[in-house]
Amino acid sequence: MSLKLKPGVVWGDAYKALVQNCKENRFALPAINVAGTNSLNAVLEAAARNKSDVIVQLSNGGAQFFAGLSLADKHKAMVLGAVSAARHTALMAEEYGVCVVLNTDHANRKLIPWVRDLVRMSEQSIMQTGVPLYSSHMLDLSDEPIGDNLRACEDILPRMFKAGIALEMELGVTGGEEDGIGQDIDEVDNAKLYTQPEEVLAAYDRLSKLGTISIAAAFGNVHGVYAPGNVMLRPEILKASQALVQKTHNLAENPLDFVFHGGSGSDPTDIRAAIDYGVFKMNVDTDTQFAFAKGVEAYVEQHTSAFKYQLHPETGVPAKGIYDPRKWLREGEKSMVDRLNIAFQQLGSVGQSVAS
Repeated sequence: MSLKLKPGVVWGDAYKALVQNCKENRFALPAINVAGTNSLNAVLEAAARNKSDVIVQLSNGGAQFFAGLSLADKHKAMVLGAVSAARHTALMAEEYGVCVVLNTDHANRKLIPWVRDLVRMSEQSIMQTGVPLYSSHMLDLSDEPIGDNLRACEDILPRMFKAGIALEMELGVTGGEEDGIGQDIDEVDNAKLYTQPEEVLAAYDRLSKLGTISIAAAFGNVHGVYAPGNVMLRPEILKASQALVQKTHNLAENPLDFVFHGGSGSDPTDIRAAIDYGVFKMNVDTDTQFAFAKGVEAYVEQHTSAFKYQLHPETGVPAKGIYDPRKWLREGEKSMVDRLNIAFQQLGSVGQSVAS
């Protein structure tokens, strides 16, 4: 593998090179939502073990939780939590020896001020350190008319591009709910679950000249895990979109950078097809949350009395070494790592790290 990048958070040209490398070598990176140092460290640990780079994401709620839910100013907490997570990621990714794409997830219209403030914080970071805080930010205006969606992206993208930050935008509706953003799958017009190639071309035409973009095109994918038969994926929509943009602009194969939302529980065949059609990123959130919870649950069930009594009721032995939060949180981390091992394997990124 010829591409080599410095471990840490990638941005600007390094981000674009990393994405292109994924597409050329037909693998994708898992994108995992985190809400604190425990889940964040588990992601970095899993990436290092699998010799893979990785994508770390924070939703608005995850960022607020990172700062602390007791803070009265919710908006300020979302900003400061996202900044704190970015600094932690930048420091620890270098130590773990992996490249990280750091992204904020699903910002609808009311959350655009959050994204703007984070871009402003990256601009300050560039003046102080020479690097932005984030690799990319996402705007999810997919429930609005496409014209409004694209105008909002056009408004913020040049400023992001100047700071070396990419924009992830959504076309069509990814069903389900992601931290308060989204729609009930039963209430979404079925047509909106499938983005049309002409819509993708319109987005490319208007946005690609303004900065670096990736597109979350809906092809039936849904946030969360649903019973078999409830979700019908059609990755051929991605193929058709690539072909239309390629032909219209006389470009090389797979010119678009696609992301796959709602990846938890997806069929491996659909995952492979999506990667072949230009997906470099697949979100995995629901499954990793569940894995963390199961790790904690197993530990608590194994040591039930320690979570009821500080001294063992029969022996009088102190239980501090068992109920110590570091013990059960670590079990959650390990269980999350186990689930992420599967994700790296499914996406073909094991051994593909470009960190040097």
